[in-house]
Amino acid sequence: VNTLSTQSPEREKVDPAVLGWLLKARDDKQGTVDRARAAGVKVAMGTDAGFLVCHGQNAAEIEEFVKIGFTPMEAIVATTRTGAECMDMTDDIGTVEAGKYADLVLVDGDPLADISILQDETKIAQVFKGGKAFK
Repeated sequence: VNTLSTQSPEREKVDPAVLGWLLKARDDKQGTVDRARAAGVKVAMGTDAGFLVCHGQNAAEIEEFVKIGFTPMEAIVATTRTGAECMDMTDDIGTVEAGKYADLVLVDGDPLADISILQDETKIAQVFKGGKAFK
């Protein structure tokens, strides 16, 4: 998935110089992540929604993590626990524990065997937002 090549309203509003930088960053991501991980830097999943992925398609970034060398579990942890650690919010979010705020996605299948399943809406069995059933 290389969603930067898709057109989105947000992308069309981006200054060409900024877009050039984003394209270069995308092309350099493998080396950047390899160097960061080798140096012990915590790598957390964030979002570039509107530029690198479209809004609502954040699970595509988890797959991108796998494509650049994370195991599926490492990608999921980077999206959850590591993100909370980097924001100093581990008391409230990042892991499934009593008393924490949680958004959960239950899938029909094994994302550790195929991380792309998280992007297949037909495989999303149930969604909980803040601990309450949403879908």
